[in-house]
Amino acid sequence: MKIKKGIPLIDQHDKNGFYGGKFGGNFIAETLKKPIEDLTKLFEKHREDKNFIKERDNLYKNYVGQPTRLIKLQNLTDYLGGAQIYAKMVSDANGGAHKIYNAITHAMLCKIAKKKYICTDTGAGYNGKMFSMVAKKFGLGCKVFMGTRDIKRQKPNCDAIIKNGAEIVPVDSGSKTLVDAVSECIRYWVANCDKVHMGIGSLVGPNIFVKICGYSTAQISRELKIQLEDEFGEIPNKLKLINCVGGGSSAYGFWSEFIDYSKKQIELIGVEAGGPKNSKLHAAPLSKNSKIGVLHGAAAYCVQNSDGQINETQSISSGLDYPSVSPIHCFLKDTGRAKYTYATDEEALDAFKLVTELEEISPSLEPSHSFAETKKIAPKLDSSNIIVVNSCGDSLKDKDIIKKRLGSYLR
Repeated sequence: MKIKKGIPLIDQHDKNGFYGGKFGGNFIAETLKKPIEDLTKLFEKHREDKNFIKERDNLYKNYVGQPTRLIKLQNLTDYLGGAQIYAKMVSDANGGAHKIYNAITHAMLCKIAKKKYICTDTGAGYNGKMFSMVAKKFGLGCKVFMGTRDIKRQKPNCDAIIKNGAEIVPVDSGSKTLVDAVSECIRYWVANCDKVHMGIGSLVGPNIFVKICGYSTAQISRELKIQLEDEFGEIPNKLKLINCVGGGSSAYGFWSEFIDYSKKQIELIGVEAGGPKNSKLHAAPLSKNSKIGVLHGAAAYCVQNSDGQINETQSISSGLDYPSVSPIHCFLKDTGRAKYTYATDEEALDAFKLVTELEEISPSLEPSHSFAETKKIAPKLDSSNIIVVNSCGDSLKDKDIIKKRLGSYLR
């Protein structure tokens, strides 16, 4: 199993959509084959089209607001000692998170296909919020499937989705979280694919959805590469790029331009949701050595019970509370190009508290997992090491959870 240089990782699959011969694929019902084939042809036809790219880049610049900032966290650096710590403030993007990039690409494809409706899933609410924003801009109807448990804990984003004119479809089955929202969204699309376009909110699902999402979020690393060269005069020799991993869309986008570099120069570190400290439940299939299973049309490492069924997960972070992970990250793990670890709920909260006390940023609970890992490793390194954390979401959506757990929420 080997990564090829000079080829985007999203394109390093075989004819059946498998990365490394075993991750990904298209485990889909017969009724989905035609719409998947149609979407694949549509994307491949337009992804390199000059007019398509021009429109996309114009939206990224003037609607999303690019580039999002790269800032040095000097107070955190001084407090922890050791490595120099920076943050790529992807939360500066219009709407507050990286999900906007994927939403734009899907809305553009929806319009080209002459469809008037778009549907998607959401856990943390950010993907639903971004799709609702972009649907409104493009004049599209929008349905957002969301677990009822997540609706309760992510009220600010739910309010934004409704304000943008989209419909939230509550999902009360299973764990009532992201995994069930994705399932229901796919079921809806199967029955309505002739008039509805579907955008899966992360780097998961049948192969084409992995590719579209990765193609979109790669904008993050394109910006970061330029910013690092501006800051240091070159790409640093000892660079660690730390990103939270649920489905894995922000992590791939953050790492995409750097995968071909030597891992001795650039280390890619993914941080999964370890769940509550005293619980056996977690959402960390990569770092807790889960076995390969099939979920939402793709083979990947999945949290499973002793019978091989998808197991319940638990995390304080709705955006990381998912029992599987992108086949891209499984591929990166097995090739040894990326390293994966986890942070517990308590570690993420402690990191959030520390960062917000020292710096004028307020990361959501998802990137707070990345800051928890930074807190662990930065003091062990010297100042020649550069750590960049992808602060991919804003904490406003988590204000109720943070207030309950920490006693207060201040911005």
